[in-house]
Amino acid sequence: MTPDTELNAVQAPPGGSADPARASADGRLASPAPAPGQALAARSIVYTPAVANTPRTVDKGVTFYHSRLSWGIGLTLYPGEDLDARAGFGEVNGPFGELLIVDEADRLKTPALEQLRDHHDRTGIGLILIGMPGIEKRLARYPQLYSRVGFVHHYRPLSAHEQAFVLATHWPDLGLGDTSDFTTSEAVAAITRITSGNFRLTCRLVAQIQRVLDINHLSVVTKEVVEAARESLVIGVM
Repeated sequence: MTPDTELNAVQAPPGGSADPARASADGRLASPAPAPGQALAARSIVYTPAVANTPRTVDKGVTFYHSRLSWGIGLTLYPGEDLDARAGFGEVNGPFGELLIVDEADRLKTPALEQLRDHHDRTGIGLILIGMPGIEKRLARYPQLYSRVGFVHHYRPLSAHEQAFVLATHWPDLGLGDTSDFTTSEAVAAITRITSGNFRLTCRLVAQIQRVLDINHLSVVTKEVVEAARESLVIGVM
């Protein structure tokens, strides 16, 4: 851990930030076992508190995933070794967790937020709180916590360029990487218009597009395919 590891806050509308966060981190290790490649690279945990939570349950959950991630990485890096003898593994959380991402931070009351602050202070792990717009105003009412916030980032909807990049990167099988092709550019524009750059809605729409392609034995995503997929979705106010 670096001494300047800090706490940060992210605010976004529903579906705007948690799904991308999960896409970049995999800390859900149920028991000590060699870490999957994504967890080894990211060394990050995504934690979502229950609707009914207490400081004790939050501390128990965060400590569980933090320790499992550290031990999983340790088993991968030092196979066959006694990890108890290595520096840092005598502690509950272990030495390898670098970032804790807390989704639905709006669910946490002051004592639970204080518990997260304490975990951050004790372990040095970086901490990101993801919540709805306005979460920074709530945190500002608690100086001891807010003084540790490095920055507040408003997670805005994806731009057309970003949407095209996400589609090409996360769903290469759809063949939407070449936006210079007229058919592809029309399809990407339709996806952008329907989803308004919302990542979660993009995931849902892409799943429907894949079903339309499979059912109709098609291999090319067109504007018409996107519109057909849109008809089967329930889209609320964004």
